[in-house]
Amino acid sequence: MFYITVIYLVVLFIILKTFAVVPNHQMVIKERLGKYEGILKPGFHFLIPFFDHLAYVHETREQVLDVASQTCITKDNIQVEVDGVVYLKVMDPKKASYGIENYRLASVNLCQTTMRAEIGKLSLDSTFSERDSINWNIVAQVDQASDAWGIKVLRYEIKNINPSSSMVATMEKQMEAERQRRAEVTMAEADKQARINSSHADRQEKINISEGERQKRINIAEGKAKEIALIAVATADSIQKISQAIGTPGGSKAVQAQILDQFIEGFGDVIKTSKIKVVPAQLANIKGFFEGISQVGDTIPETEFKEKPLQQGIVKAQRGPVKVRKGSAKGAQ
Repeated sequence: MFYITVIYLVVLFIILKTFAVVPNHQMVIKERLGKYEGILKPGFHFLIPFFDHLAYVHETREQVLDVASQTCITKDNIQVEVDGVVYLKVMDPKKASYGIENYRLASVNLCQTTMRAEIGKLSLDSTFSERDSINWNIVAQVDQASDAWGIKVLRYEIKNINPSSSMVATMEKQMEAERQRRAEVTMAEADKQARINSSHADRQEKINISEGERQKRINIAEGKAKEIALIAVATADSIQKISQAIGTPGGSKAVQAQILDQFIEGFGDVIKTSKIKVVPAQLANIKGFFEGISQVGDTIPETEFKEKPLQQGIVKAQRGPVKVRKGSAKGAQ
């Protein structure tokens, strides 16, 4: 039984060495007697036992490798800790097997050295704002160098950029000062704009007040003009109506009576309010005075009443007053 078991194991080992199954996400380098024989793609393959050997197995999917954190010095001599990740893919399994011993380690080290060189070209502030350009430069340089290794560097991403603790404190103070400066500038601009708006409002208010006063005066002037025009029209109408009334039978007599009434009323007001008495010269013969007034009214042509204002008759009737002193009142009596 022992020999049968040994023979069975040997046969099983030989059978396993006669074929190989390659998964879909791998590619295998086959060597025959230590020499490169070919690339086994995914699928089932026969081998010559003890002659063929599966030397290298490569992952054909995209691989993600961590780039360890390292100290870099910026252009302004500030130390920062930078780490990242690199994405690559095996394009040629033969070059990846015989072109370099360990393409993963070589890619990571090349990314680190390239990253140190790129960080050294920039200042600290630029390292935070120029991440995309740093990543593209690292990918371009590493991909060019790794072409002989049969791999393709797809992209590189910086994960963290960590300055020293003292630099972080300094940056915080700088940012606080910058925020304070921006706040003061903003307040100054707001105050300036407020004053400008206030001055514009005052100017517009004065303009509106002046425009209102101007319009008010215009309205008052127009109102007065319309009032004078209406009064003039009414006066002209009244005079025309009076002249027409005078032209009718008995009109002149009515005018004479109206003149006498107005004269007597005005004369009474003068006597009540004046300290010096003003009486006509022929007041003793009051009858003759009124008869004279009547004769004056009779001698005025009717056409003259039509053309001249009624006040002219009043002026003619009031001519001839004399001033009488208190000491010489006998003749007046």
